[in-house]
Amino acid sequence: MKKIINSVEQVENEMVLGMAKAYPQYVRKLDCGNVVVRANKKEGKVALISGGGSGHEPAHGGYVGEGMLDAAVSGAVFTSPTPDQIYEGIKAVATDKGVLMIIKNYTGDVMNFEMAGEMAQMEDISVAQVVVNDDVAVKDSLYTVGRRGVAGTVFVHKIAGAKAETGASLEEVQATAQKVIDNVRTMGMAIRPCTVPAAGQPGFELNDDEMEVGIGIHGEPGTHREPLKKADEIVDLLLDKILADLDYSGKEVAVMINGSGATPLMELFIVNNRVADVLAEKGMKVYKTLVGEYMTSIEMEGFSISLLRLDDELKELLDAKADTPAFKA
Repeated sequence: MKKIINSVEQVENEMVLGMAKAYPQYVRKLDCGNVVVRANKKEGKVALISGGGSGHEPAHGGYVGEGMLDAAVSGAVFTSPTPDQIYEGIKAVATDKGVLMIIKNYTGDVMNFEMAGEMAQMEDISVAQVVVNDDVAVKDSLYTVGRRGVAGTVFVHKIAGAKAETGASLEEVQATAQKVIDNVRTMGMAIRPCTVPAAGQPGFELNDDEMEVGIGIHGEPGTHREPLKKADEIVDLLLDKILADLDYSGKEVAVMINGSGATPLMELFIVNNRVADVLAEKGMKVYKTLVGEYMTSIEMEGFSISLLRLDDELKELLDAKADTPAFKA
């Protein structure tokens, strides 16, 4: 295993420290573990907290800032943060308008965030939650009951964060976040796995002429593997599954082409070239496109496609100001 690290035991802590030192105008690190909060606490508006295992950078700490998250909690690589960590994050950002927890649908994340929310409610902090489950590849997996939460979570951060900035109530922000979840779908693939530092070896193996379809974001295998295809054929395979799951016909959409950590932008743009053409052929108007690394799997080589079905409210909130280390609008 080749990693540019000091020790396996300090990977997550040193990463978060380095991030806080790089972006002191945006975030500060709490003393209770790998929790970052906004450098300037938001008051009088709903606060948003999210998180999960490390290894998905820039998610989730990169989205802490104006117009998105107020706190992000990082567990060990691909491991849920503890309830105590999440609880400290909630307390640090809570306002009189309450806190919304944005949780990806993994068993450990859901359980630990819910426990932290209950702890916060015992301190008279109003807490609500949404669970993101945008992955169309699998219904149940090694990590979850039901569909996994993957790159579409970034759309939830952006749009719910913008809604909170308007001064909306906790119930209204929660409803908007759920609206995004109901209208976003994602599917991914990989041609090379990643290596969790503590494991020291890849999560699975692929031959040079193979690809893994339906990949998650924790280094786990997908639904199946098959011979590696050309980029356009891969896009068609993923889009067919997404478009069969939700009726996008005649709708305006936002597109996210998300790199898994080691996929060149050259290849992501090739993917987007085909995605844009297919959607145009099917009568869908692309309102906004995001291409880059938004929800990674350490150094996995692959990508995912997310489609968000839009209405006027979601378009306005998607365009609203955001100023974070990893996302600006």
